[in-house]
Amino acid sequence: MSLDISISQHVDCQQVVAIARQACEAILKTESWNVEHKADDSPLTRADKEANAVICDGLAAIAPHIPIVSEENRQVAYETRKGYQYSWCVDPLDGTKEFLKRNGQFTVNIALLQGSRPVLGVVAVPVDGTVYWAAQGQGAYVQRGGQDAQRMRCAEVDLGAPGLVVVGSASHLTAETREFVTELKEPSFKQLGSSLKLLMVAEGVAHVYPRLAPTCEWDTAAAHIIVEEAGGSVLQAGLCDSKGKLLEDWKAALAKGESVQYNKENPLNPFFVVYGKR
Repeated sequence: MSLDISISQHVDCQQVVAIARQACEAILKTESWNVEHKADDSPLTRADKEANAVICDGLAAIAPHIPIVSEENRQVAYETRKGYQYSWCVDPLDGTKEFLKRNGQFTVNIALLQGSRPVLGVVAVPVDGTVYWAAQGQGAYVQRGGQDAQRMRCAEVDLGAPGLVVVGSASHLTAETREFVTELKEPSFKQLGSSLKLLMVAEGVAHVYPRLAPTCEWDTAAAHIIVEEAGGSVLQAGLCDSKGKLLEDWKAALAKGESVQYNKENPLNPFFVVYGKR
């Protein structure tokens, strides 16, 4: 599976899958975590750094013409980034807090952006070897262990129907999220870490994921295109400041039906809601 990015250049999705698998191996082989803390007090481990090195080296080898924006790299000034026609958006270890808890709910995220939109995404789960991927116009797939890849399709969503499965963050259950859930009829609620929540919607295991709390672009870009190629959507639900305070009415913002955008001046995502097929 390849994605045209110009008349003469291509990115092979399976090459990116292979890089993600290598990053998973690097994470699992890391014996000493050497936990540090960033300026925002979020944890950084040796596993983050090892996986980042593997990914950056791998992407540079297969597509040296495409710049890499990673959570663990020095951030490129927006004056430079805003001119990118294509760029990689990478989180080498999404869910570092979950990694430190040893609960298995962490992933490797690699997305290719075309301007402000993800057009290719790979998410790999180190603990069990599951890999999810998608490319624009080519569908979304999951492969578990040695099994054949399976195409994914979101479940159909009727917000007025009872019994919808809602997935949410194990660490960020906000007042806005509770408000969203209380407006549904007899929903069941599941909590999970990292980008796995978006993938539950892509697989049809969950109907909706309200993320009415802060995230960054590299947390969601890869899973975003996977959700869309499975038939779902990732819609903005209000801008917020760096402390997670909403700057606009989330219901009004959500009603606009605008997809989350990337490669912005500030890498902070707006609040958003992930829906299955509507």
